Amino acid sequence: MSEVSTQKFTLSAQDIAELEELAKRYPNREALMLPVLWKVMDQEHWISPEAMEWVADFLKVPAAKVYGVVGFYHMYLDRPPGKHIFEVCQTTSCAIMGAEGILDTLHEMLGVGLEEPTADGRFMIRRVECLGACEHAPVCQVDHAFRFDQTPESIRAEVEQLSQETE
Repeated sequence: MSEVSTQKFTLSAQDIAELEELAKRYPNREALMLPVLWKVMDQEHWISPEAMEWVADFLKVPAAKVYGVVGFYHMYLDRPPGKHIFEVCQTTSCAIMGAEGILDTLHEMLGVGLEEPTADGRFMIRRVECLGACEHAPVCQVDHAFRFDQTPESIRAEVEQLSQETE
């Protein structure tokens, strides 16, 4: 199959070929939505409106379905992310054990709200649903790596360490 594209976005021919092969194992094209979105995330690090339109065309589904999936799952980003992403669990165990203090520390140190990259593009803060490690609350993910039993001090140290990285 030739590359499917809109004016502003397309996946590589290799990615499309891999997805077409994977589609053979799915009951219909719509069922392939999550793997297609992961390919977009791998390539772009976020899913732009143009990419969502492309996915809808590729899967032959209404664009509203793609927008709904991207909006529902926190692992799909609908805006350009920072280089380092701090994701703080907001569910009951983490909230009781101090997630708000961690968020307050991140906001204070980085000077941004939720889902906003810092001016230099290095950091972003996200509030996410359960990360599945309630016994180690509060839990965060930093660049997809779990951090257990977090405190404002431990997250401050993480920010400071990452801030010292050279580009």
